[in-house]
Amino acid sequence: VQLQASGGGLVQAGGPLRLSCAISERTVSSKTMAWFRQAPGKEREFVAAIRWNKSATRYADSVKDRFTISRDTAKNTVDLQMNSLKPEDTAVYYCAARLSYIITSAMDVTPSYHYWGQGTEVTVSS
Repeated sequence: VQLQASGGGLVQAGGPLRLSCAISERTVSSKTMAWFRQAPGKEREFVAAIRWNKSATRYADSVKDRFTISRDTAKNTVDLQMNSLKPEDTAVYYCAARLSYIITSAMDVTPSYHYWGQGTEVTVSS
């Protein structure tokens, strides 16, 4: 399974940016996908997750009401729409996937995911 993240870049504070993650696997409807991020000198942290069948989404408190995770079955991608960006959102963003159901309470931890993309860098200037 391959994940390819794209869409990162430099944006001013308050602006929007949209990330996309293409997954090579197309047949498992129960898969769960997520976005994590890692800022320099910090641990990787959870951002948002979604079950492919749309039965659940989950967000980190720090991005709730600003970020929206969605999936596009036609393109086979999971997208992260980021609005009202802040300098503290600066990080490398990674998409992750597991080809099975993850209980909602475990969607925010890295060991729940088996596959990771290469990361895309987001820089928010103040």
